[in-house]
Amino acid sequence: MFQSARLKLTAWYLLIIMLVSVAFSYAFYRESTFEIQRVIDRIHYIQSQSNALQLPPPPEADTTLDQLETVKTRLLIALVIINGTIFIFAGGAGYFLAGRTLKPIQQMVDEQNQFVSDASHELRTPIATLRAEMEATLLEKYLGDKEARELIGSNLEELGKLQDLANNLLQLAHVHKKDIIYSDSVALQDVIQTAYKKIAPMAKKKHITFSRALVSGKIKGDKNSLVEVFINLFDNAIKYSPEKTAVTVAAITKKRSVTILVTDEGVGIMPFDLPHIFDRFYRADKSRTQDGHGLGLSIAKKIIQAHGGSIAADSIFHKGTTFTITFPLVD
Repeated sequence: MFQSARLKLTAWYLLIIMLVSVAFSYAFYRESTFEIQRVIDRIHYIQSQSNALQLPPPPEADTTLDQLETVKTRLLIALVIINGTIFIFAGGAGYFLAGRTLKPIQQMVDEQNQFVSDASHELRTPIATLRAEMEATLLEKYLGDKEARELIGSNLEELGKLQDLANNLLQLAHVHKKDIIYSDSVALQDVIQTAYKKIAPMAKKKHITFSRALVSGKIKGDKNSLVEVFINLFDNAIKYSPEKTAVTVAAITKKRSVTILVTDEGVGIMPFDLPHIFDRFYRADKSRTQDGHGLGLSIAKKIIQAHGGSIAADSIFHKGTTFTITFPLVD
């Protein structure tokens, strides 16, 4: 599809360039040969008058006439060659520019197709589970109260997964908007404290200690979205860390920015997975993330970027992972 569009766009580029080139060449040829043609017409007039008066024509008349005709012919040939060269060069340049013009569109369509494919894959599993359980239950001749409750409970669990996926997809679509303008000043210390309170029971259950440094400074943004970012980071740190380990939240404050480091002592991330952990639906270890959809870090990155910040990850397998988040501070 894009190859066909690229060829069509190249043809339009080429048509416009050649129309301009041919029109310019025609005007140039007319202006250049106008005086030459006047001289040729003058020589023809002198020759005709000489013949009428039976006088010998000037001896250099025929030579001059041949030279002028040769100049016209050479000028025409030169213009044809120039336009042919422009045609070849413009064709190549137009093909290149058409590719550059369509590349963002192609990337967007490829990304959209990949998104639809990934989302369909994520939806297929809970839907297939729901269908299989219901079909298996329909084959039973007698369905007791216990079996019915188990079926409803299992179905509700799968529906919960579908609801979580739908909410994540809606949130991801929201943070993709480019026209979000934040006007509220948010204290990062409040953001981190709020996020910690929400995951504290999970940390206590695994006997994981949290060491939180004071994070000074305010940024322009939405507090709820920022809280979701740190909940996701803290949740991952707890989920992939052994019991009785530690999670450290450190901060480096500069004049115009603040950098927050979230470090755990967990299983870490393999080097070949590290560049992809912020990709949508990417899960580094499928066996450890059956309850997730691989959207958390992607959403977190989009939210951080929407606030003018950046996020990066550094990890040593079986040693731990550090997420580094940088935000611009409010003046």
